[in-house]
Amino acid sequence: MAGGCRSGDPAAFSARPPGWRLAASAALLVLLAAGRGAQALYFHIGETEKRCFIEEIPDETMVIGNYRTQLWDKQSEAFLPSTPGLGMFVEVKDPYGKMVLSRQYGSEGRFTFTSHTPGEHQICLHSNSTRMALFAGGKLRVHLDIQVGEHANNYPEIAAKDKLTELQLRARQLLDQVEQIQKEQNYQRYREERFRMTSESTNQRVLWWSIAQTIILILTGIWQMRHLKSFFEAKKLV
Repeated sequence: MAGGCRSGDPAAFSARPPGWRLAASAALLVLLAAGRGAQALYFHIGETEKRCFIEEIPDETMVIGNYRTQLWDKQSEAFLPSTPGLGMFVEVKDPYGKMVLSRQYGSEGRFTFTSHTPGEHQICLHSNSTRMALFAGGKLRVHLDIQVGEHANNYPEIAAKDKLTELQLRARQLLDQVEQIQKEQNYQRYREERFRMTSESTNQRVLWWSIAQTIILILTGIWQMRHLKSFFEAKKLV
């Protein structure tokens, strides 16, 4: 193409404005924060089965989980809404294994917790059907929607409660998004620091192991030389 530059051309790379890397990084963080904000899925569990999920959450971040259950009906061969007597146990553990939430809910409910430690949180769900005859060896479908950070806020409710205009509500949303991005950045710095500490520890161990191997080889060589010398002296070859 005449007058154009290809993406791999050095001239095109150098012609970009100086702050394009910072802008690209900020845009990437916005996309990551938006993509990680809400996760909806469904899964099947058996009568005594527990299903766990790992969610990476920054510190001081609110998480809201909404779920509903459907029980397999053999007559209609379809999943139907569960009876009120069928409940779900929800357990949440922080990255150090400390219990953050442990509670029993109904067949449809909502659980909320706030993270105080950054890292991988374990969210587990299982039914209480072991003491009831509702399951009867059937299959349960659980619809789960996890919302993290500013996505967990109910902005229409906030606007109605605080009597905010549309502009004020939009400003509130932007402030919450900026705060969430800052938490994501702090969490990425935390992960980078932990990775650097792990790398330095591994490199130090490799260095000490190399030094130990060198010392062992030198000592083994000295021992072999002394042994051969004593052997030759015993044979009167020296």
